[in-house]
Amino acid sequence: MANLLVEIGNTALKAAWAEGTTLGKTFRYQGEKFMDFILSITSRERPEIMTVVSARPVTEAEEAQLKGECGHLMILDSTRPDILQRYDLPDYLSYDRAASLIAVRWLFKGKACTVFDFGTTLTVDFIASNGLYRGGNISPGCRTRFKSLNRYARALPLVNTPAKVVKEGTSLQESIESGVISGIMFEIEGYIHSHPDNVIVFTGGDALYFAKKMKESFFVVGNLVLVGLSIITEDYVEKNV
Repeated sequence: MANLLVEIGNTALKAAWAEGTTLGKTFRYQGEKFMDFILSITSRERPEIMTVVSARPVTEAEEAQLKGECGHLMILDSTRPDILQRYDLPDYLSYDRAASLIAVRWLFKGKACTVFDFGTTLTVDFIASNGLYRGGNISPGCRTRFKSLNRYARALPLVNTPAKVVKEGTSLQESIESGVISGIMFEIEGYIHSHPDNVIVFTGGDALYFAKKMKESFFVVGNLVLVGLSIITEDYVEKNV
């Protein structure tokens, strides 16, 4: 029987069926009724193990409901730091971020890596060739930067992520577009040049957008968190089943 992996993020939910570390059918949902969407998946097939990583704490009522939908439930959130310690990762990391790093260590074993996650935040993490986590940085993500300009500088309009960006803006909108996107590109290039021998990995909602603007060689892994969850789940099976 397959396992169900669920990632509840800040703005969206992603899920996938998995056999071991092989991902099967994937799902994406953007809305407020996360539980209803998960239950719509489990109503069609009951997973042996359901592994849930959540950006917010899962309530006791939600946990009880999910337990009834699977053979075994694993919830990974800020109230349960023990699994992070098993993978030699600091407990201040969010579990979605940790799952990405676990996946990168597995996919690029023996390689030093720089991992960029383009979402609500832009996280940049560094992994040594021996798998040791070296640390990382957090800054506002692309859409967060556009929203912040509109919110805190009232004279500036809310601008969406542009398909094309000019080098120097010749209008207010172009100036905002170029300033935000160019600023992120300068960040990316700076991190890459500071660790020139590292494997570069992009993930997150805006990964492809920025990947198309890059000249360097790198990897784009869209479901990196789900891959990490499959590894965590498989490790649990090997040790407990």
